[in-house]
Amino acid sequence: MIKIIKKFLVVITSFVLILYPASTAYAAKYTVVKNDSLYKISSLFKTTVNKIKTDNKLKTDTIYPGQKLEIDAKTYTVKKGDTLSKIAKKYKITLASLKKANSISGSKIKVGQKLILPGIKVNEDSKSSSVNTAASNSTTSNSGSKNTAGSTTTSSNTAGVIPYTQAELDLLARLIEAEASGESYNAKVAVGAVVINRVQSKDWASSINGVINEKYGDYYQFSPVQNGMIKKPASDASIKAAREALTGKDPSNNAIFYYDSSSTNTWIRSKEVTARIGNLTFAK
Repeated sequence: MIKIIKKFLVVITSFVLILYPASTAYAAKYTVVKNDSLYKISSLFKTTVNKIKTDNKLKTDTIYPGQKLEIDAKTYTVKKGDTLSKIAKKYKITLASLKKANSISGSKIKVGQKLILPGIKVNEDSKSSSVNTAASNSTTSNSGSKNTAGSTTTSSNTAGVIPYTQAELDLLARLIEAEASGESYNAKVAVGAVVINRVQSKDWASSINGVINEKYGDYYQFSPVQNGMIKKPASDASIKAAREALTGKDPSNNAIFYYDSSSTNTWIRSKEVTARIGNLTFAK
């Protein structure tokens, strides 16, 4: 009787093992935090709002803090000697996005902890991580070689604060041109810094492109995107200001908003003012 039961269990166990992978199409569950939106989450994980809604059977865009969403993203188990910076560098993702995806405000992690790797799909070839590791190790002592692999190894780390592509540098410069063409150079840098500050915040998209093109309802966060002024080429001064903002210079004093001083919008005027430069007021 015991032998029969053992055989029966083996059959059942084998059957379960065959079925199990099919039930784990998604490797990660993301926990919604305050001020999240499906757009922000889709930008963080380099996916689309429609895919998130389909995968989680959502009929509307409404989500709430604490809600668990299935996300097509790989997870990583923390090992001894790991740090958030090392993990981010290994998988070619930003430290800010790694922290945001895992709701980490500080820098502490523990062995055995599972971390979501934003932007890295479940079925993405795992060998890329080993290639990236080798690449990052080889460029640690020679930062000049980082740009040889194209946009995925942008001048992000050499610039300092966040990674970016050449296209994103151009986009940032065009926003600066549209928003502060008649303002001082310092104001231009401050406008760029606001975008960088949003990228680094947990409350906004995790890339320059994501922040500048962020949309709520029918309206974009930045009016030049809405009215098409963003399409005009940037001046040399705006390009220079964008580069300087990307190195970490911040005349806005950590602002995440700015507005024309003539604005009568009571909501924006209720924010804490961090700097006034020319006709622009910066706030957080």
